[in-house]
Amino acid sequence: MIIKSISADGYKNLENINISLDPKMNIVCGENAQGKTNLIEAVWLCSGCRSFRGTRDRDLIGFDKEKAKVGITFKDEVRDQEIEFSVKRNNVKDKLVTLNGVKLPLISKLFGNFRCVVFTPEDLNLTKGSPDNRRSFIDLSISQVKPSYINALNKYENILSQRNAALKNIFRSDSHDSSFLDVWNSQLAETGAYISVLRYAFCKMLNHHSKILYDSVTEGNENLDIKYFSTVYENLEGEEDFKGKLAKIYLEKLEDSADTDMKTGFTNVGVHRDDVGVYVNGLLVRDFGSQGQARSAALSMKIAHAEIIKKECGDYPVMLLDDVLSELDPVRKRFILNNIEGMQVLMTCCDSRSVTEMASGKIFEMKKGRIV
Repeated sequence: MIIKSISADGYKNLENINISLDPKMNIVCGENAQGKTNLIEAVWLCSGCRSFRGTRDRDLIGFDKEKAKVGITFKDEVRDQEIEFSVKRNNVKDKLVTLNGVKLPLISKLFGNFRCVVFTPEDLNLTKGSPDNRRSFIDLSISQVKPSYINALNKYENILSQRNAALKNIFRSDSHDSSFLDVWNSQLAETGAYISVLRYAFCKMLNHHSKILYDSVTEGNENLDIKYFSTVYENLEGEEDFKGKLAKIYLEKLEDSADTDMKTGFTNVGVHRDDVGVYVNGLLVRDFGSQGQARSAALSMKIAHAEIIKKECGDYPVMLLDDVLSELDPVRKRFILNNIEGMQVLMTCCDSRSVTEMASGKIFEMKKGRIV
């Protein structure tokens, strides 16, 4: 998958951006606060994903602008395509989103058409951060190869929210009647079982690809293992019957936890509490890993994500690197550059001289939201 061109105007501080990209390497350089990350974020939104910075709709538009507009043309394994979206200050909820000229009801409907992987300095803490970060990474990764998975996640969150509301009512009334939870338990069980199966299968693929990459960056001196930790299941190997056996186990787990849930006012077991364990030489990186090990593992997981998209979808995603290289030592910098050779890269950095091994490509300079 290759971006051919990017246009943007009024998106935060971006003004009159209209650039054609190299099919391999593209570097956007400039001092801090010039708009480099805004450009990466704008491209990322064209994938149908939420902002990796948590930007609210009304903040997409520049302070002195009435409208923000972003567009990309890209080529996948089949054809050339075009995505555009715009939002006006007087009605930020009503975005105009088009795919090949066809209007879509929501920007999320772009999901699965343009695929990219974004890597920010914050992602270097993936293995050391909270379980929520790792769950989000796994869920987004699965969604990019199986877009319908997002529907299961949304369904689960909706059911969980209603079950937790019921638990809070029970908690406030000091009731001990768990029968009010039955209607939510059965729905949560099947959806949770489905999510568990897909997460486990993805983590197996992630483990396979990440191990190979990590072996490369450590020159075979260390071993990486990634395991999915379920709060419901002891072993998911070979299990696929999420509507039968697995849903039944999940339901029993919810029923067993009912007393604890009523005392705390929230659901204590389920996929919303699961985690992904990252180990180096048998030790959990989160607790015992060095900063170098944590970063090498995170790099391996991110690049492995791209490899899985290639394997499952037939084409590499576009790699978006937002000022990541400045955070890395020379060894890890060479590792990431060597392992993204087969992909188109859009990278930001403060000084283009930091990529001294760049054989070909394009370098853009950004100043005050403009490509100069």
